[in-house]
Amino acid sequence: MKSLLIAGFVAAGLMLGGAAHASEAKANAAGCLKCHAVDKKKMGSALKDISAKYKGNKDAAATLTAKLKDGAGHPKSTASDEDLKAIVGWMLTL
Repeated sequence: MKSLLIAGFVAAGLMLGGAAHASEAKANAAGCLKCHAVDKKKMGSALKDISAKYKGNKDAAATLTAKLKDGAGHPKSTASDEDLKAIVGWMLTL
């Protein structure tokens, strides 16, 4: 029973790690990483800094997705709504 539980946690960790990697790949494909880096400022703020700024804000995902979609204070993104949600969700976990 114990080994089954451990195997379940390992599998869940691998699945979540894959999702995080996929979202980083989506951010790269959408062009986000041309101006932003995960942990340092480039042309745009570091994604970790943006995540820290919105930490604890329950509306952060919706706010950031809307900014990217509408081009409010940021160049308008051409990524799909689904991809934007995945990218923002990943970024907020950094």
